[in-house]
Amino acid sequence: MASKKSTTCAATCKTVAPTAAAKKNTLPTQHEELITWVKDFAKLSQAKNVVWCDGSKKEYKEMCDALVKAGVFTPLNPKKRPGSFLARSHWSDVARVEDRTYIACKRQEDAGPMCNWIDPAELKKTMTELYRGCMKGRTLYVIPFSMGPIGSPIAKIGVELTDSPYVVVNMHLMTRVGTKVLKELGKNGEFVKCLHSIGSPLKAGQKDSTWPCAPLEKKYIAHFPETSEIWSFGSGYGGNALLGKKCLALRIASNLARQEGWLAEHMLILKLTSPQKKVYYICAAFPSACGKTNLAMMEPRIPGWTVETVGDDISWMKIGADGRLYAINPEAGFFGVAPGTSMESNPNAMRTIAKNTIFTNCGLTDDGDIWWEGMGVPAPDHVIDWKGVSRKPTVNAKGKKVFLDEKGEEIKVAHPNARFTAPAAQCPVIAAEWEDPAGVPIDAFLFGGRRPTVIPLVNQAKDWTHAVFMGSAAGSETTAANLSAVGVVRRDPMAMLPFFGYNAADYLLHWLTMPLRTSEAKLPKVFFTNWFRKDGKGFMWNGFGDNARVLKWVCERIDGKGKFQDTAIGYLPTPDALDMKGYVDGSGRTAGELKTVMATLTSVDKEGWKKEIAAVAESYAPFGNKIPFVLKAKLAEITAALNT
Repeated sequence: MASKKSTTCAATCKTVAPTAAAKKNTLPTQHEELITWVKDFAKLSQAKNVVWCDGSKKEYKEMCDALVKAGVFTPLNPKKRPGSFLARSHWSDVARVEDRTYIACKRQEDAGPMCNWIDPAELKKTMTELYRGCMKGRTLYVIPFSMGPIGSPIAKIGVELTDSPYVVVNMHLMTRVGTKVLKELGKNGEFVKCLHSIGSPLKAGQKDSTWPCAPLEKKYIAHFPETSEIWSFGSGYGGNALLGKKCLALRIASNLARQEGWLAEHMLILKLTSPQKKVYYICAAFPSACGKTNLAMMEPRIPGWTVETVGDDISWMKIGADGRLYAINPEAGFFGVAPGTSMESNPNAMRTIAKNTIFTNCGLTDDGDIWWEGMGVPAPDHVIDWKGVSRKPTVNAKGKKVFLDEKGEEIKVAHPNARFTAPAAQCPVIAAEWEDPAGVPIDAFLFGGRRPTVIPLVNQAKDWTHAVFMGSAAGSETTAANLSAVGVVRRDPMAMLPFFGYNAADYLLHWLTMPLRTSEAKLPKVFFTNWFRKDGKGFMWNGFGDNARVLKWVCERIDGKGKFQDTAIGYLPTPDALDMKGYVDGSGRTAGELKTVMATLTSVDKEGWKKEIAAVAESYAPFGNKIPFVLKAKLAEITAALNT
């Protein structure tokens, strides 16, 4: 850390007294392994007491009330945001710390070039010393949680030990928590062990911070895939501390999925219903800033079609008795990025967070509401920013309200990674099946990326190997302020780049072997989409609710219908294949210009694709001979077709 004050920086919350319900002496479980593990860690961490979370509404309310009393939570206006709170993290603890996130397995090659690797014995020795005495003066909370509906054959149980009440209340919203999970676990059930501490012990009489944490050099988010353990230290924020989310649901689960023959993916799940009431379930994987949550809760702009949400972020899929892939959403809530979310970009998300929501690092208005950039409402005349500083806007030369710091430089009121945590059940378009323990049958996979050139609006894989190739080639062009970085494609295979739990080459091989577990005909059809092509007038495709027009064509292809053209890169819609009734071009193009645009969006830029294929081949290079040969053969096949 650059600043000395970071050595006692902030990352969770003040010590909160145990709830009345949690002061019972009797343990809520007879699981001896779990009991011994908790006792051993309580002794190592020197926690002043231990609280077993029961997952009740009473517990949640008491914890939130205590967080308000401790100055960690600010209650929001009960008329505008009933049951909602605002938290502010320390400036140094605002996002996942990817460079401090590790896959610790015995052989470095099993982690691969996309993961940070440390020898597990070495890392456990280091972190054990960090955990020693780390909870002095604090309460150790035991959080039994289920990823997926309790009792689902696709679900997994974890137990997180933490000294952060902020983590407890967020886990209440994001997972199924408490005594009912322990009942399902029984006396000897399997569970994933998740250790977490903010890394900020309290001395007797020491005044606590509202967001205590460890300095960056002591932060670790460690995954031990060979023993299915997660150890996190020093951060209290998001995916660093809510260990059921990316840590278990993707990094550990993807490794379990490989061992057990299923898939754990960074994919939304949507339910699409046609005017004829035929239902389709679609999973989609997109890198960040590609409209993933917007698609999950989309309001279609074609009559008669409806979209409902099964999940907005993660999908676990197992093969059912009929040979098809069935998916559950392992989470129970939404942990979404706030800035940019508006009634225009994602109205159903805005409706979801109208109540019972925890906001982190957003702005606070004078009337007790929250605000962020891109919210779709005017900037307030006064606001408390995410650092707790009072701000008044200034009108710039363009007549726009902006906020300036003490140096006169424009700043953001909300941190760019400001978040909301909300129960999925209160989403107005949550599908009735979202908690079905059997899961929903998946008809199609969508991959995508933000690509202003070359990549068409949509194309379909010709076979399963081609499908895995599509996923492996996913990526987005950067839009950073650093001009040298703009336009550089950041490859993000299957949108899993930050979340691989093992070597990505082995991960692609696992995907390639799925037809060995069922017939290829029963696996989902696979498509690649790109809402972000540009020309001189801006975006060539509206996106948002008009993406339903692409999804309609996808459904037609699932049914073996829909106009298409057989090309070197896959099956593309013909220029007139998409239902364009009522489409109004967002950039004001004429009907003739729109016809030209659609022809471009549904055609193959051969020279551009030759460069694209070469770039994909280059992205395989760090993996050496571990990249499955069939993917290299697919590259050669597509190259030959482009040259014909």
